[in-house]
Amino acid sequence: MKKLILLIVVAFSCNGFAQKVRDSVLSRKLDGYKYLKVSLPPSYNKDSKKTYPLLLLLDGDYLFEPFQGALDYGYYWDDLPEVIIVGLQFNQNNEREDYCTFDETTGLPQDKGEDFFEFIGGELVPYIQNKYRTSNFRMIAGHDLTAGVMNLFLYKDNPLFNAYISLSPELPLEMEVRVAERLGTFKQNMFYYQSSADGDVKSMKEKITTLDTNIKALNSTTLNYKFDDFKEASHYSLVLYSIPSALYQFFAAYQPISTAEFQEKIVKLESGYVDYLKNKYDILDKALGIKMNIRINDFKAIEAAILKNKAYGEFEQLAQLSRKMYPKTMLGDYHMAMYYENTGDIKNAVRYYQNAFQAQPIGDLTKDMMLDKADALKSQIKKK
Repeated sequence: MKKLILLIVVAFSCNGFAQKVRDSVLSRKLDGYKYLKVSLPPSYNKDSKKTYPLLLLLDGDYLFEPFQGALDYGYYWDDLPEVIIVGLQFNQNNEREDYCTFDETTGLPQDKGEDFFEFIGGELVPYIQNKYRTSNFRMIAGHDLTAGVMNLFLYKDNPLFNAYISLSPELPLEMEVRVAERLGTFKQNMFYYQSSADGDVKSMKEKITTLDTNIKALNSTTLNYKFDDFKEASHYSLVLYSIPSALYQFFAAYQPISTAEFQEKIVKLESGYVDYLKNKYDILDKALGIKMNIRINDFKAIEAAILKNKAYGEFEQLAQLSRKMYPKTMLGDYHMAMYYENTGDIKNAVRYYQNAFQAQPIGDLTKDMMLDKADALKSQIKKK
């Protein structure tokens, strides 16, 4: 319940972070304009070359604000990245049902349902990509009927979306089998989240549970999957529980190194601390389409792991990486100084601390700190 209250507060208080605009796209498939809510990241107008992951909401009427609130909150704490959110709005009360029609004998979309599916892939997504700076990492989310439509993209050999947020999906014929089969065939990284609740619609939950069982039986190294079955939640309230769970699952690699990650994963390594750091950010680039410099605090975490495990030789590798990330700063020389200081070469340690003194400060590294370290080591040499 605390999470639920927090998200409600966030949804109404954090909207100031992002730029919220209205848009529309003319659809020949659906014979008219379709209206969109769009949220552009805070930095969107600051860097004309930067691209962002796309999150397409098929129920933009009521999913837009909860998703935007969760993303704004996560971005504020640097736990979630900036994302372009596009929420599709339905024009009439019966339009949603008409656009989510399936053939009961094939489990495939029919009539307006087929047109709607083709509109998303053939008109809507190309329009978004042409107008907004989206990266190759595309997410899509739907609730009950629209979640069923969303899953159809997995039937394609080259799915349009990399990540799927399926909120209590209403699964047509054989979808609980077909989706699992498809998820087991992809060689590229795929992300899939689905949720239900103990108060969910019984007939829907049975199929959802079967799909969960089928997915968990897969032996896939490229699938990032999570299923939540919330207690004391309904078909509708589960949405607010699901949103942060899905986002934090998909973007786990984006989050700064936490105390738990440091203690449970990094420190327990026998070696390869710098490789761990590289891999963490390589996943961001290759799987999530997010390019960013390594955080200073993440460098500090690796420094601490190296010192704790006395793997001093890795400071040389860390210095190479820090020079690449922050070439004009003192970070690279500081890491080389730490290498020489901890391996007993005091003269070279002094030299690198002095070199660091002449470079730009960064994080909690200051010129005074470099000078003090150099002077302290000089006094050791004199005593000897």
